[in-house]
Amino acid sequence: MPHPNLTALYTIARREVARILRIWGQTLVPPAITMTLYFLIFGNLIGSRIGMMGEHSYMDFIVPGLVMMSVIQNAYGNISSSFFSAKFGRHIEEMLVSPMPSWVILGGYVAGGVLRGLMVGSIVLVIAMLFTKVSVPHPLVMLSSVLLAALVFSLAGFVNAAYAKKFDDIAIIPTFVLTPLTYLGGVFYSVDQLPQWAQTLTLANPIVYMVSAFRYGLLSSEGISLVWSYAVMLMAAVVLGLFALRLLERGTGMRS
Repeated sequence: MPHPNLTALYTIARREVARILRIWGQTLVPPAITMTLYFLIFGNLIGSRIGMMGEHSYMDFIVPGLVMMSVIQNAYGNISSSFFSAKFGRHIEEMLVSPMPSWVILGGYVAGGVLRGLMVGSIVLVIAMLFTKVSVPHPLVMLSSVLLAALVFSLAGFVNAAYAKKFDDIAIIPTFVLTPLTYLGGVFYSVDQLPQWAQTLTLANPIVYMVSAFRYGLLSSEGISLVWSYAVMLMAAVVLGLFALRLLERGTGMRS
């Protein structure tokens, strides 16, 4: 028989996936429509005027950025809303007093966020194939970078939900922090085109490293060093993971 902790982890993750699929009209369809509009407007209409971005057409260039943007936003949004709903409904307290260790609770919710990010990212990648030819010269880099990005922002969404006291609080970070970081993360432009001072500031944005690694996986486009990109993503995942576990163990923002 499987270990009880693994059974609990699977149960939480399965519940999260069932929630995503049950309300697929809210979780999967809107990102697909939004990204289709991005491809039509930025990639097709504006991209035809911009022309080439380095060695690639502008349409090809923005595909990795738009896929990564959808992964980040949906991984973050899924766990922040789901975990806060558990707090609001008071059933998170039942988990905290159960024999389940903190890592099982965190792992179950994070798995749901990562899976939603991957599902939406896959849908966006399929949509991209309608507008341009998508090849994957470095599949391991592509898969590992998107998994790490989804993991990092699932953990960040969990931290946001832990501290949130009302539903409005889980919308503040995506609106005023996550969206600006995403648009300034090299999704629609190459960081090399910025002035030197702007490039230096951009290096403080973790999304830049995620988009750069993912773009290399899809296009073999050289950007920020892969070593630096993975170092930043792994460090962010470890720091946020330890912090999230600490919040769970202390019950910060979760106990009435």
